[in-house]
Amino acid sequence: MARSGNIKVLIVDNHPVFSLGLSTLLNSYHKFNVVGTTSNADEALTIAEKEEPKLAIVEIRLGKENGMDIISKLKDLNPEIVILALSIHDERFYSERLLRLGARGFLMKTSPPDDIMEAIFTILDGKVYLSENERERIFQAMTGGNMQGSKDGSLSIQKLSNRELQVFSLIGKGFGTIEIASRLNLSTKTIDTHKEHMKLKLHCASSQELRQQAIEWSNNNINT
Repeated sequence: MARSGNIKVLIVDNHPVFSLGLSTLLNSYHKFNVVGTTSNADEALTIAEKEEPKLAIVEIRLGKENGMDIISKLKDLNPEIVILALSIHDERFYSERLLRLGARGFLMKTSPPDDIMEAIFTILDGKVYLSENERERIFQAMTGGNMQGSKDGSLSIQKLSNRELQVFSLIGKGFGTIEIASRLNLSTKTIDTHKEHMKLKLHCASSQELRQQAIEWSNNNINT
């Protein structure tokens, strides 16, 4: 790979083929230098500390690890790092919370290469990048307009905290309390507390109703 670029890039993604394709795309522009690819939080932080990349491109779903946590840790390590979040999951549920964590943009991984590069150049220019549909949705939310998607529960889902959304997603994948606690390194009591909070926010009368809603939500999103 060409390594002559002066903009160092870190890619955090658990799909090797995608990482390779993205690295090839970036390295075809002489100004970029991909200094590391990983799917592991500790490795990402090690590379970031050693190489001091200007740009990090992070998948928000990394198997047992949470890309949103990695974004927070990268920003803690280097507040100046510019982060683009990528995912195959619906942007309606993630874009705002990712911006609050410090990402400068969010893009669906199904986007064509030209859109990926547009997003990268936009955030490197100090601006925020979101899809046109997501910009419109946020504008409608801020102005009190009707939002397409309110019928499918997206408004309620957005009330969940980052951790609650993570637990909700795992419930939708069929994991029980003990399994979720193990995957997230939390106690079962903490998971049960999150479930109770989610039931209130999502207006679920029972754990079974919460589970059913999580499954339906998961089925409407592409799972890794």
